[in-house]
Amino acid sequence: MRRLTEMRPGQSTTLFTSDLSVNEFLLVREAGFRPLGMVLGSSIYHVGFQFGRWNKNQELDTLSGAMYHARELAMTRMEAEADVLGADGIVGVRLDIEFKEFGSDLAEFIAIGTAVKADEPGAWRNNQNKPFTSDLSGQDFWTLIQSGYAPLGMVMGTCVYHIAHQRFWQALGNIGQNVEIPQFTEALYDARELAMSRMQAEAESLNAEGIVGVQLLSLPHRWGGHTTEFFSIGTAIRPLRDDHHIAKPQLVLPLVDS
Repeated sequence: MRRLTEMRPGQSTTLFTSDLSVNEFLLVREAGFRPLGMVLGSSIYHVGFQFGRWNKNQELDTLSGAMYHARELAMTRMEAEADVLGADGIVGVRLDIEFKEFGSDLAEFIAIGTAVKADEPGAWRNNQNKPFTSDLSGQDFWTLIQSGYAPLGMVMGTCVYHIAHQRFWQALGNIGQNVEIPQFTEALYDARELAMSRMQAEAESLNAEGIVGVQLLSLPHRWGGHTTEFFSIGTAIRPLRDDHHIAKPQLVLPLVDS
C-alpha cells in the first residue's frame, strides 16, 4: 500500500509500471488514458474435494464455488490496489491459476493488469463504483474507445462438472463404430451453458449492452479425465454515445525489399 500511495499522480516520486507492450502502451495513451502502475491480486486457495456419481452427469457445486470465490478474491484485491492509485480502470487484465508443489490441493489465483486514469474527467467507473476492468489488448481497447464504447468490467462464469462414465457394455458396443455418445454430448453442453449463463448474469448486473472478447475454456486441472471446469470470461461494455464511428483500415505498402 505504501508503494502504491507513492505512485499516485501528484507525488514527487511519481512513476508508472506497466506490463503493456510498447505498442499497447502507446495506443492506450492515444485513447486518452495514462498508465498509473501494475496492480495485482492474489489468493492461495485450498480447493476441496467432492465425489461425483460414477454413472451420472452432475455439477460439483462445492468445486464450482471454490473456483469462483478464489478468482473473485484475486479480482477484488487487484481492484483495491487500483483504488489506491486513484485509477479509473484496469486494462490488459490476466487471470491465471497455478497449482503449487507444496500442496496438491493448493492453487494460487492471480489477477494482474495495468491501472489507468483518463486524461479527461468522466464517469468511467461502473455502476458498482469500481474501476472498470478489461482483458482486451491495448489495440482492442483503443478500437473500443474510438468506436464509442467503454468497458464496464470483466465478467465470468464457471462450472465444475462431472461427466458420467459409460457402462462396460455401452463402451464395448461402440468399438469400431461411428456413433454419438449422447451422455457426453449432454454433459458438455449443459456445463458450458451453465458457465455462459452465469457470465451473462454478471454482465446484466452491470447494466451492460453486451460482452466482447468472450473465451470459453475447458480446464481439467487435477481432477481426472471425467471432471472438468468450464470457464467463460469476457469484457462487458456500454455505449459512450449514440453514434458509433468505426475506423476504416488503411493500406500500408512497405518500401523495403522482401
